[in-house]
Amino acid sequence: MTDTATPKTTAAKGRREGRIAQFLHATEIDTRLLGMIGALLLIWVGFHFFGLYKNGFGAFLTPRNLWNLSVQTSSIGIMATGMVLVIVTRNIDLSVGSILGFCAILMGVLQVKILPQYLGIGHPAIWMLAVLAGIIVGSLVGGFQGVLIAYGKIPAFIVTLGGLLVWRGAAFLVARGETISPVDSTFALLGGGPYGAVGSTGSWIVGLIACAAIIYFVISGRARRQRFGFHVRPIWAEYVMGALACGIVIGAVLLVNAYPWPIGIVRQYAEANNIVLPESGLFISHGFAIPILILVGVGLAMTVLMTRTRFGRYVFAIGGNPEAAKLAGINTQWMTVKIFALMGGLAGLSAVVASARLGSATNALGTLDELYVIAAAVIGGTSLAGGVGTIYGAILGAFVMQSLQTGMVLVGFDAAMQQIIVGSVLVLAVYLDNQYRARAK
Repeated sequence: MTDTATPKTTAAKGRREGRIAQFLHATEIDTRLLGMIGALLLIWVGFHFFGLYKNGFGAFLTPRNLWNLSVQTSSIGIMATGMVLVIVTRNIDLSVGSILGFCAILMGVLQVKILPQYLGIGHPAIWMLAVLAGIIVGSLVGGFQGVLIAYGKIPAFIVTLGGLLVWRGAAFLVARGETISPVDSTFALLGGGPYGAVGSTGSWIVGLIACAAIIYFVISGRARRQRFGFHVRPIWAEYVMGALACGIVIGAVLLVNAYPWPIGIVRQYAEANNIVLPESGLFISHGFAIPILILVGVGLAMTVLMTRTRFGRYVFAIGGNPEAAKLAGINTQWMTVKIFALMGGLAGLSAVVASARLGSATNALGTLDELYVIAAAVIGGTSLAGGVGTIYGAILGAFVMQSLQTGMVLVGFDAAMQQIIVGSVLVLAVYLDNQYRARAK
């Protein structure tokens, strides 16, 4: 005997699905975003309970691990925001990891061997000049590759594959294979660590400013839609979205403030500042790490660039139909050069974070990062067919990739299994993207 749904059951199910669809439509929440967040949470919970089952304790969902996870994600996340533009315009950049390594070596040489000779050891301008040089060199390298692609008519795959080898070799020649260390002490703060974070008070200030900005953008966005006669969300949906965003920000502040400095660092700090440690110890919060604040800043700037400027509209126009974009008067060649220059500049900024976190510059820095950056963008919803992609999706994709790596290390997976799983996830993400686009037609 087969079970059949009664009319009441079917109607109730339809009403539930209708309410969910109405809620998503009213709040304008991207269903793909929900899917990525769900996948990320599933990975976190899965690794936590797997560790609990295997080792007797779960180490993933702890303030310490999640704080470190955010720092580790920053370098890949920064580059992933630029890779969105590259892939949206139907190109690819395989050289970003090598550009990162090349820029890191140049910044290391500047800080250790060149600038101290002219400015003196510990001069406050050293780290600023090094950061500026890394970003400029990255932009020039990316722009040069963009010229070869746009005006030389060489496929992006070939140009950037050659760049992957050329810039890695150039980094080796500059440093002669040596590790360049130690980097400037102020420069090292950009990589995170106990001193490379803003602390409890600073985190609350950042959180309150972020909540104020969220409220402002909700109000101003609604006013702008009304002014131009566009569809506006119901007022309750505005409240829900604002409250949800502020809740996430406050939750993040509470999380990073729950991770204290290590005992040894606290003792050093107390001795340096003549503080008597109580018997119970001294709890000093890390707060937001500087790398994650850099990632958030880059994410916001790139989102504005992609959604609120002519440049962003041109990027999507080229990705949607390059020939139509050219006929519409868009200089697609010059746009390609600018996009690759921007990608190179972001690789230079990632080199700042990566080398500062390591405290040195090595020739191997950034090896295979290009694969993780591309995977982050694709997992985040950027279509390899072009024309579709979001900055926040790429950042979430970077968190997914880093969460997989971190979780597999915590539960004891060997390197071979890690590579198999990461590669499988990338192929699955492309498959799901194809299925999603096929259904959307």
